[in-house]
Amino acid sequence: MHDFEVVSNEPIARDIYALTIRAPKLAAAIRPGQFVNIAVPGNAMSLLRVPLSYASANPEAGTVELWYAVVGDGTRRLAQMPAGSRSDLLGPGGKGWSVLEGCERALLVAGGIGVPPVLCLAYELAARGIAFDVCLGAATAESLVGEREFRELGAGEVRACTDDGTAGYHGFCTDPAAELLSQGGYQYVATCGPEPMMAKVADAAGQAQVYCEASLERMMSCGFGACSTCAVETVNGMKGACMCGPVFDAKEVVW
Repeated sequence: MHDFEVVSNEPIARDIYALTIRAPKLAAAIRPGQFVNIAVPGNAMSLLRVPLSYASANPEAGTVELWYAVVGDGTRRLAQMPAGSRSDLLGPGGKGWSVLEGCERALLVAGGIGVPPVLCLAYELAARGIAFDVCLGAATAESLVGEREFRELGAGEVRACTDDGTAGYHGFCTDPAAELLSQGGYQYVATCGPEPMMAKVADAAGQAQVYCEASLERMMSCGFGACSTCAVETVNGMKGACMCGPVFDAKEVVW
């Protein structure tokens, strides 16, 4: 359990916010791919916390930045928390990314609000000197996030895609991802976003014989394996995303 203070909470795209919180112990402990479960004040009838992935952490400043989409009551109340607000959270939770030893080049594929867990991985890859390319997908230009951040981190290629063609490639980000994988040279793939998108990325990675991990979105009501609301069907049976994931070996997931 960590108490936190809101440093900033601002929109960065249509219905997408960047929340920066001050929580020094969390900032020092959290690792790419993990999540936090936030208690959002404002509704005494709501008992569930809001599970969120993080985009970046700054241990020196003691801050963590989380990006989230406003999709329900909990995130609507979260968007109304101004700087100086205080609450608490559980975390860091779950299993994060496991980049293979000896990896020299990675492909990151993210769609929609699946960008944050992939972006925090990009920070680690850049720090480790591992080259990476990125394929980003969104419904429209107004909801596309992360392009600037990935470029600033030194991505070799950043291919932005929108369903309506208002920015970048007109179509799904799975198409350029499959194209890049077919060219070879990758040892690792990380993907997060809508499940059909991740299934296609996993299939393309399998055909290219490249190890792929996927971060799955589930309603992690408790965040520590007690409620069984975040079950993921795998080839080895049902597993809880909050403890065994949210990052899974893509070959183990029953898509």
